[in-house]
Amino acid sequence: MTTPVSERTAPAQTNERVELAHYTITAGERVIYGQRVRGVVRLVDVPAQGSGRRYLIERELTSMAELEAIVADYLQQAAVWDAVPAEPVCLLEITGAP
Repeated sequence: MTTPVSERTAPAQTNERVELAHYTITAGERVIYGQRVRGVVRLVDVPAQGSGRRYLIERELTSMAELEAIVADYLQQAAVWDAVPAEPVCLLEITGAP
């Protein structure tokens, strides 16, 4: 049985973000956070220090197993590609899309 990640809460409620993982690529160190925003669990990828591009990895997760699988896959992609997996240019290079 999977553990639910989000049960709908009050529409305006936003919980504190939780650090789920961090990784380092040539461009620098990054952190993956989970946060419930208006009752919906989201995963984001942000720079560990200073400013830089922030990426929404996934939203509306339904179970802890789903969250853990996405984070594990994302970290593996970052290690193999030495890039931010959510970055659009990274996705184009990997898939070979024009």
